[in-house]
Amino acid sequence: MASTLDQVAGLLHEAAELHHRVYRIVEGADDDWASWYADWLINLSELPAHLGVTPVRSELIYVLVGLDKQYTAEGPDEAWEPWYARRIVDHFRG
Repeated sequence: MASTLDQVAGLLHEAAELHHRVYRIVEGADDDWASWYADWLINLSELPAHLGVTPVRSELIYVLVGLDKQYTAEGPDEAWEPWYARRIVDHFRG
């Protein structure tokens, strides 16, 4: 059975693929991507079950935008999905 981190990373990957399909006409470009991700993750995925709490949409948007800025600035060797997943789980399970 996959760990919570693996499951959340998988949901992030799925969200990215779906987002790119939805925004295919602009090759995935969406300045407000975090709103789309948050809405999908909260309402159409198992994220709340994996976290044990339903995040407030605005808080998840804030977390996603902050993670994007931090990941871009730090440039870690790790893929973005598990990197974000660890921080999202830590934040909402705090």
